[in-house]
Amino acid sequence: LYIAVCGRRDAYMPRNVQKDPESSLTWVIKDEVMRRGRVYYAKMAKGRAIFIAPRLIKYFNALWGMPRRKERELLSDDARAVLRVLRREWEMATADLREAAGIPDRKRFTRALDELQRAMKVVPGEVLYEPWFTYIWTLAEGRFQQELVLKAKREEALREVARAFLHGAGMTTRGELARVAGLSRADAGLGNQALVAKGYAERLSVGVYQRRDEG
Repeated sequence: LYIAVCGRRDAYMPRNVQKDPESSLTWVIKDEVMRRGRVYYAKMAKGRAIFIAPRLIKYFNALWGMPRRKERELLSDDARAVLRVLRREWEMATADLREAAGIPDRKRFTRALDELQRAMKVVPGEVLYEPWFTYIWTLAEGRFQQELVLKAKREEALREVARAFLHGAGMTTRGELARVAGLSRADAGLGNQALVAKGYAERLSVGVYQRRDEG
């Protein structure tokens, strides 16, 4: 989002974001998009926050999502405690949710929320700055129920995530898709190679792919 606001691909967030107008605008847009709930927003792999268009949610869910039957096996006790509260209350502010889940330690609670976001179970639904700063947390299935019930195979998901990135960027450099989408380099390569096989992209060099109509 910051790159889009800046209008240049090599943009980097400055250290002093409070005095940077582009950083400030980025946060305003992020908060408004989150509040409207038309785009999926959460921390995914490697703790990176990402926006996901509704048409791509099923593909990310195929890569990162977790079936309900697997929750007891794969989620930590803290994550399941948070999830139980949200399934009962639907949405809660950060401090209230931590208290209701019975997790006094802030770091443990943050890890639980990050875990649930990676599994596409929980999303921040809104951010409030008054009377104090807090996120309002809600269930992903509540906001994006129709998108999350759709199924996709893993190979299809890798291809379509790669296609979405290449459609917007025109070209991907070595490691770029993996970094942006939170994929391993091997999975990013599989997605890009599938686009080459479909005739949508061409491989220029190791890890560098270009959309065919960009040449």
